[in-house]
Amino acid sequence: MATNTSMLHVRIDENIKAQANEALASMGLTMADAVRLFLHRVVADQAFPLELKVPNAATRAAMSEARAIMAERRARFTNADELLADLEKDSGQ
Repeated sequence: MATNTSMLHVRIDENIKAQANEALASMGLTMADAVRLFLHRVVADQAFPLELKVPNAATRAAMSEARAIMAERRARFTNADELLADLEKDSGQ
């Protein structure tokens, strides 16, 4: 029995595509397999198969800070010891 198929063209950042292909390959999937799986879940569930949330104020602030750091190409910490000290401080250790 012949199946009717259709092409789907999607524009995606090359770096994201490469990283996704690598991750999917480690799971034994191709990009096409992943897209088909995603669309089958949409049809089966009649919903988006991932939970999407509007970020809260703390998350938005962290995202804004991360974008500023990336735009300025600077690190928040000058070395690993500073990073670990900040992590320990925040964890209450």
